[in-house]
Amino acid sequence: MFNSSLFNQDTFYKAFVKDLEYAKQIVIIESPFITKKRINILLPIFKKLRAKDIRIVINTKPFDEYDPIYREQAVWAVGVMQELGIEVLMTVGHHRKIAVIDDVLWEGSLNILSQNDSCELMRRMKSKELVGEILRFTGLKKWTR
Repeated sequence: MFNSSLFNQDTFYKAFVKDLEYAKQIVIIESPFITKKRINILLPIFKKLRAKDIRIVINTKPFDEYDPIYREQAVWAVGVMQELGIEVLMTVGHHRKIAVIDDVLWEGSLNILSQNDSCELMRRMKSKELVGEILRFTGLKKWTR
C-alpha cells in the first residue's frame, strides 16, 4: 500500500521543494530539459542538500539534442551543478519526467528542471517498493549505491 497525490504545474513545486528539504540520502531527477530560470530557483536547495552530503543525480538529454536556443542554458546549468558535486548523466533520446527523493517517487509530464508555462501533472507516491521498481526499470539503481 502507498500514498498517492496528484499535483499540477501550480502546486507541484511547493510540494516537491518540501520533499527536497526533508531528503536524507539521495535525490534523482530525470528531466529531459534544463533551463537557467528553473535551475536558479532550485540551486539554493541543491546547495543545502550537497552541504548535508546528500547525493544528487540528474539525468537529462545530451546537449546536441537541445534546441540551439536552450543549449547554452543547459551547458551552463550542468556546469554549475557539477561544481556542486551533482552527478549529471546524459541519455540519448531521453524523455522521462521522474524524481526519487529517498522513498518518494514523482512521475508525470512535468519537466522538473525546465517547466515554465505549460499545463502538466505529477503524481507523488511514497513507497519504497515503487521507488525500487522505477530504479530497476530505468537502470538508475546503480546510481543509488
